[in-house]
Amino acid sequence: METPAVSDSCAAGKATDTSGPHLVELIKQSLKTDTVNYLLIPDEEDLIKQSLIYACDVLKVRAVFTTGGTGFAPRDVTPEATRAIITKEAPQLTLAMTLCSLEKTKFAVLSRAVCGVRNKTLVVNFPGSKKAVGECFQSIVDVLPHLLNLLSEGEIERVRETHRKVQATGDGPVPQEVYHVCPHATGKGGDDRNSPFPMIDVDDALRQILATIPSVQTARKQLSRVNIPPFRASIKDGYALKSIGGKGMKKVIGYISAGDAIVQTNFTIDECYKINTGAPVPQHADAIIQVEDTKLVSRKNDYESIVEILAEPSASLDIRSIGSDLRMSEEVFQYRFPLDACQRALLAAVGEKASVVKLKVAIISTGDELLHPYDTSAAADASSLEGKIFDSNTTMLVALVRQCGFTEDQCEIQQRVVKDDFESLKAEIESLTGAVHVIICTGGVSMGDKDFVKPVLKALNYELIFGRVNMKPGKPCAYATSKVTKFFGLPGNPVSAFVTFHLFALPALRQYLATLNETAPNAAKASLPMITVELLDAKYVLDPRPEYARASIVSRNGKLLASITGGQISSRLKSTVEADVLLELPARTETKPYITAGTPLKALVLRSDFISRYE
Repeated sequence: METPAVSDSCAAGKATDTSGPHLVELIKQSLKTDTVNYLLIPDEEDLIKQSLIYACDVLKVRAVFTTGGTGFAPRDVTPEATRAIITKEAPQLTLAMTLCSLEKTKFAVLSRAVCGVRNKTLVVNFPGSKKAVGECFQSIVDVLPHLLNLLSEGEIERVRETHRKVQATGDGPVPQEVYHVCPHATGKGGDDRNSPFPMIDVDDALRQILATIPSVQTARKQLSRVNIPPFRASIKDGYALKSIGGKGMKKVIGYISAGDAIVQTNFTIDECYKINTGAPVPQHADAIIQVEDTKLVSRKNDYESIVEILAEPSASLDIRSIGSDLRMSEEVFQYRFPLDACQRALLAAVGEKASVVKLKVAIISTGDELLHPYDTSAAADASSLEGKIFDSNTTMLVALVRQCGFTEDQCEIQQRVVKDDFESLKAEIESLTGAVHVIICTGGVSMGDKDFVKPVLKALNYELIFGRVNMKPGKPCAYATSKVTKFFGLPGNPVSAFVTFHLFALPALRQYLATLNETAPNAAKASLPMITVELLDAKYVLDPRPEYARASIVSRNGKLLASITGGQISSRLKSTVEADVLLELPARTETKPYITAGTPLKALVLRSDFISRYE
């Protein structure tokens, strides 16, 4: 939801807007949402139009409610700006507000408010006074949920339920907690204007993906070509001596540091060598006495000459024997990919270089509206920003691939932005097919006029494994395969792309990289790790689809509690910033429409430092 307040004086800071904040609270309470953006703008028609277009076309909010600028003053231009950008007018909404206001004052006839729809976004003009805003909002609030569901592709069941209730009870207020499915949907596509692809479960989608990616059964093992340590090494800073000499006074006859050659010279039981941790033990010594168990008796020319050994030495005391950590030809580890810091450290310890066959990945964002995020020329030209957004998906996905361990020596990444037309997309995917192992594409997978991904895949003879998944967010997610290249068609909304990447693309990348390097994939570690948490929020209304909500984790007396990170609309990338986990929420049922604090839930861990706060 977006609520612009239109006023020169408020925008300039000369007056305080009261109607806008009041409307925000009405929306939050009546429509049960926390995702309401509030904006103050001056009475300038072009600026109002740009703000409305940005909210509708770029942010793709469900509704925009304006306050102010609906009268006859020279600067009252909100109706003109609104009428210029809407694609359908809704005069009966305006009439309902007018009739309600006329019951309060005859001056209501002077309002020129406009209501309508731009694509899938509702736009409503409210008057500028706080009192009038409250009255007008109440006149239409009962039908708003149903109207918003009618504009949404994913709310068919809610609309159907509303129709049933209205038909059963007669005309009356529309229930606010209902869900819309178009009653004409057949699931066959074509004339019913619905996707022909059946929705499959998340687990089934992942199984089908992994089944198309080659794998090997045998584990690749790394053997050691050296002994670690390759010599007897001192565990402590202390004195190397012969244990049969026991305690007492010892003459210090030399100093041994790490990296020195092994002392081959024999010595008496009354002699010793001062030695550092990790240094090679003299050939004829069999014990190390730590510094703390000795007493310095005398020095000569700044060097120790006599020490007293206070502890009784024993054979092999504080000495690491040859090969005690790792023996030559012993198995170091079984490979897992991507290679992590521990595997790399062990390879270095045995003198081996990491040898990896790189996984080749291409990341594509589709959309005529997309600008490069660092295009300073576009940012400087305000006119070039109209109807445009900066592309965040490629930046996010490249960073996620790297963050999940696919370093440059293991994974080669290309990134592209492609226009929304069939031939451009076809040419791009055709050039990558066979040249890369995985294409991750965002956008163009839904039911819009410019959603060309699935037709392009068909034209390029990809096998389309699935085209929709029963989940929120991410329903239009698609997956296709060719002989070499695997294609992930993720939704364009950034949060949908974020969630579907973690659930589907990440496990596939891990399995493919393992296979390229002749290693059996670790199925248990392919997907995100799962923990059990309890809901911290007082109440959360469930969706008809299973939902993967972004949540932060609080540890309270050892118990893990999950707090959902604000509005979960799929365009709100901010919901991922504080997210520690993806919270698995069940689908809504008649007997369980919501969950409350204390409900146990499964959560998929997004990062190693997944506890945001300890209490």
